[in-house]
Amino acid sequence: MSDPAKGLVLPPYARSLGISFHEFESDMPMLTVDFSSIVEGRPGAFHGGATAGLLENAGYAALRAVLTREGRDPQLKPVNITVQYLAAGKQKQTYAVGRITRLGRRNANISVEAWQDDRSRPIATAILNILMAERAKAD
Repeated sequence: MSDPAKGLVLPPYARSLGISFHEFESDMPMLTVDFSSIVEGRPGAFHGGATAGLLENAGYAALRAVLTREGRDPQLKPVNITVQYLAAGKQKQTYAVGRITRLGRRNANISVEAWQDDRSRPIATAILNILMAERAKAD
């Protein structure tokens, strides 16, 4: 669920889907989820919402990893999340990793890929546009 060495903690929604931290790839957290009845849509296939949940959580995990390294802790607010479903997810372990394509002071753009057996054949991709708001200072 978390990697104490890097401070990665997944939210309750991710944990409810069975999403967990797998490893770091080029300093980006790779998440994974095993196929189970929790993520099953039509018989034998991943539900699109579970796939989107994996992509979204991998995107946020990538952004948090970069922001933590920079010593930043803004409140993250989704502006837009676009998912492209490319192939049906089968009854296999699924992986996802995000990549920051733009990181500004107030906005971030992240691309995410999810795959199963073959990294070069993603089952879905996503683009996340995130607003980063400074947290209110306590008096």
